[in-house]
Amino acid sequence: MKKPSIIIGKKQIIMTCLTLMLAVAVYINYTTSPKLVSDIDVSSVNDKSESIRYGETEFVSADASSKSGDYFSQARLDKLRDRDQAVQTLQTMIGGGDVTDEEAVVNALDAVQVSKLIESEGTIESLVKAQGFQDCVAYLDGENAKVVVKTEGLDKAQAAAIKEIIIGETSVPAENIRIFEVK
Repeated sequence: MKKPSIIIGKKQIIMTCLTLMLAVAVYINYTTSPKLVSDIDVSSVNDKSESIRYGETEFVSADASSKSGDYFSQARLDKLRDRDQAVQTLQTMIGGGDVTDEEAVVNALDAVQVSKLIESEGTIESLVKAQGFQDCVAYLDGENAKVVVKTEGLDKAQAAAIKEIIIGETSVPAENIRIFEVK
């Protein structure tokens, strides 16, 4: 009897490595997020979903700090859901057997890009919080960066420090960086 031979090519090795990198990035993002999905009160998130949207800024008075906390909880939940959908779509495209070699390479590059964005968002959020801000959510799409910070008032020096963090972590030009504050 003839033994079946398994031929593992470069493409299979590259695709496996990229999939593992993507899985690690999603895991890191999930574990380093300050508030996990299981800790969020889903009923309050569902009640607020119509009034607060992804990336939208809401100004809240200082005595209503729970409302701004709800904003950050909702924003994190939305971001996690959007990233999970993107990862799932990329995994489906990578795992599809009817893709050409060029499509497979493009899909793999997209997966690496999503992985890098997830890691960069987590790093930016951590560094901004280290600057003394109470809470922060970062959104990156490769060309633009948006950061929402919880603060009682954002001055020019603080905004410049946030921009420096983003420029140091990404290749987004300064004119494409937007900083929003939630009180």
